[in-house]
Amino acid sequence: MRKLNYIVTTLLLVAISVWPVAAVSAQEETPQLRITQVDNSKFPNVTVYVSATNAAGEPVGVEAGSIQIYENGQLMQVVDVQGGGEVVGQESIPVTTMLVMDISGSMDKNDKISAAKEAAKSYVAQMRPGDQTGLITYDTQVYTVQPITGDIAVLTAAIDGLKTGSDTAMYNALMEAEKALEGVSGRKAIIVLTDGLDNKSQSTAEDVINGIGESGLTISAVGFGDASTRGQTGLDEPALQFLAEKSGGVYGYATNAEVLKALYQQQSRALQSEYRITYVSPSPLRDGINRNITVSLTSAPVSAEGKYNPGGVLPEVSNRSWNMFGVILAGLLVLLFVPILFGLLRGAFSGAKGSSGAGKSSRGRGRIKLK
Repeated sequence: MRKLNYIVTTLLLVAISVWPVAAVSAQEETPQLRITQVDNSKFPNVTVYVSATNAAGEPVGVEAGSIQIYENGQLMQVVDVQGGGEVVGQESIPVTTMLVMDISGSMDKNDKISAAKEAAKSYVAQMRPGDQTGLITYDTQVYTVQPITGDIAVLTAAIDGLKTGSDTAMYNALMEAEKALEGVSGRKAIIVLTDGLDNKSQSTAEDVINGIGESGLTISAVGFGDASTRGQTGLDEPALQFLAEKSGGVYGYATNAEVLKALYQQQSRALQSEYRITYVSPSPLRDGINRNITVSLTSAPVSAEGKYNPGGVLPEVSNRSWNMFGVILAGLLVLLFVPILFGLLRGAFSGAKGSSGAGKSSRGRGRIKLK
């Protein structure tokens, strides 16, 4: 009996000691979902891009069939799911990226410009067939160094040729990047690198967020400066976090060349492993009212929230309603013009009668009565 009690006690102690480790391990494996982009350019077809990563930001594969999506609390019938390159048999979706890089004079300090070039080239090197990337740089001015292309060699050469300039106009550069991506369909993202405060832009962070079009895009920001320093030599981390949070991107801070390169490579892996989910909205009218989106998994108790606006300055109506509206409008026009028409006819009739009477009177006055 004592031996049995000893065995049971030992097993309990082992279970208690292992349980926290198992719980932590399970927690680390549970994916974190994030809605990165909502494309309603083909509304009522709505395409939602979803990222599944672990706590460290590394992509985690989930089965496409376990993804559920809700609009305004109503479970949607998914018509297409693509992406999730981390799972065998699930192909990755193409990504278009605009790299926006700081080339202000401060990037010369500690040879940060060389570290930035190596990080950008490592991102480009991970491009797959179908991926595209462009390069915009900024100091006081904004420069489109390389338009969007899938040619890795051309991009690498463009990055190698970068040289530093003067002050910083980051928001202006981001506005230019948004314009460059306007005509691009599918998943698109901006990755902006800065080592200091913006001191030359006419645009603001709010302008950048408001400039994101209906098909959406994300802005991920990388700080490569001194976050503890105030003034123009420091980083405006709250502004960078604001840009990332409001656009569905992420913010990362690099202290050296190795960390910077790792951040760019992680961004590439995360983008390439996203899921593209398409459904048809049950409310097909562009009524200008925000729609709430929730993405969850059947395999894990996790979810992500987002929203989109279908657009429409005035409430949209169906074709049947437009026909009815046309009939009503025609009726109102008839009622409006009938009195006018009667007035015109009455005036014409009165004029004709008056002219006849006037002629008779005139003839009467022209006669000469002889006595």
